[in-house]
Amino acid sequence: MIDCNCRLRLVQLSLTELINKNMEKKQHAIILILSLPLAILTAFVSYAGIFVPGTYAKETMNYAAQGVGQDMVNLFGVVPALIVSAVFASRKSKPGLLIWSGILFYLVYSYTIYGFGLHFGNLFLAYCFILGLSFYSFSYFIFISFKENVGEWFVQNTPTKSTGIFLIVIAIFFYFTWLSEIIPAMQAHITPKSVVESGLLINPVHVLDLAICLPALILTGVLLIKKKSLGLSLATPMLIFCILMATAIAAMILEMKSRGFEVDLTLPILFGLIALISCLLLVQYLSKLK
Repeated sequence: MIDCNCRLRLVQLSLTELINKNMEKKQHAIILILSLPLAILTAFVSYAGIFVPGTYAKETMNYAAQGVGQDMVNLFGVVPALIVSAVFASRKSKPGLLIWSGILFYLVYSYTIYGFGLHFGNLFLAYCFILGLSFYSFSYFIFISFKENVGEWFVQNTPTKSTGIFLIVIAIFFYFTWLSEIIPAMQAHITPKSVVESGLLINPVHVLDLAICLPALILTGVLLIKKKSLGLSLATPMLIFCILMATAIAAMILEMKSRGFEVDLTLPILFGLIALISCLLLVQYLSKLK
């Protein structure tokens, strides 16, 4: 009887192991299934924004220059990084999965602006599909992070405090920047300068940052300082987002300068510094993976 029970237990364990392996294979296949069309579509619309005349014909010259600057970063930086990180994530690489999630968060943010902040044109459906794919891909990462408890991937002495403080400082900096433009405009009953220059009803960056992204940075920073599992899961996506967004903003400013607009050239240096510090913290952070 004891021998039969042992055999039954071994069969159960074997079946459980087989089911888990099949689930892992499906999980990593899903990453590639989501990422490949996302990379192709992002490359397509970015190429069109840079090289196809008339893509931003309905936008103001200022806003069109910003679009081209960000398209350059997306085509030559984000798309290759998305493909490489997706391949590594599909091969059970923990750094690959975390970096993949950060690129997705950046794409959700960026193509929410493309979808809601540009005039209707031939690329509208592509923007919608990119937004949808990146949103559901990032949601899938959140599902994985809760299922596998990503917080347990890191060693005890992971430098959470310095990273958390940095994310909070970045959020406060952008709150101050946007509110210093919005509040005086509200008091004077005028439209903020950035909205006038873009030719839009509102600045979608203001909406996304004030409502979602800056609170997310602060929340992640607080959770990191307290060494909570959710903070450990979200730290890499937030740092990747800071790197890519700072790089994109610097590229926008330089593209505006190349088209004859008056810009403050200390700003690309500032955002380059933000990207550099974010990179250093990211390398330090990922080095603490078990």
